[in-house]
Amino acid sequence: MQFCDECGSMMHKQDGEMVCQSCGATAASEDSGEFVTTAEQDTSDVVESSEDANFEGKPTAEEPCPECDNDTAWYTIKQTGSADEPPTRFFKCTECGARWREYA
Repeated sequence: MQFCDECGSMMHKQDGEMVCQSCGATAASEDSGEFVTTAEQDTSDVVESSEDANFEGKPTAEEPCPECDNDTAWYTIKQTGSADEPPTRFFKCTECGARWREYA
């Protein structure tokens, strides 16, 4: 990986030389082997984390559902407060789909 001497941004290889993606400065390529690009990366291990994402396939915990008393729920963990506070666990019942949260 090579960074721009002018602005510090990451540079990419274009036509045999390195080009800054921010300011357009060019530099000789410091060819130290292979480059890895995002097109070559595998996304099969990415876990969806948007609020409306399905919980199915996420880890489960033995948590009693407040609606149907089922004892298994999918969960996600998010840092909702400041860094020195414990994270919040969000649950979804595997049986009825009820949702709730737990503050540690």
